Amino acid sequence: MPQSLSNILIHLIWSTKDRHPWLSPGIREQTHAFLAGAVRHMDCQAYRVGGVADHVHLAVRLSRTLSVADLVKEVKLASSKWLKEHGPEFNGFYWQQGYGAFSVGMSQKETLLHYIDTQEEHHRTRTFQEEYRDVLAKYEVVYDERYMWD
Repeated sequence: MPQSLSNILIHLIWSTKDRHPWLSPGIREQTHAFLAGAVRHMDCQAYRVGGVADHVHLAVRLSRTLSVADLVKEVKLASSKWLKEHGPEFNGFYWQQGYGAFSVGMSQKETLLHYIDTQEEHHRTRTFQEEYRDVLAKYEVVYDERYMWD
């Protein structure tokens, strides 16, 4: 076959360091837009970016030439630098070191987009840690709680 094709949908999740609520409503939409642009800059498609003050969710079609780790590394680096340029109040901003990346079938894309769109409603009653543990259980990811949070 002379052509390489792929269509890989990834649900990415990461938080701010120590889940500090850096992303207040005033900067949150701008940050989500920046993240979407950074994803596009990496030759991927951002179907949706959302989240609340302490974490983000991204629904991304992964480029066939890029690893998930490289995508996340570059997007987190660029967005952290971008946020720090928005004023001295962001000088201490950092994303957590880790991230979650979960494969999603295209038939579940609309469900994922709705989930990302309703993050504010969802987090009226649940913390990021509770949500993340549920996501890990859903995707059957084995983890060690000692290394989950930074």
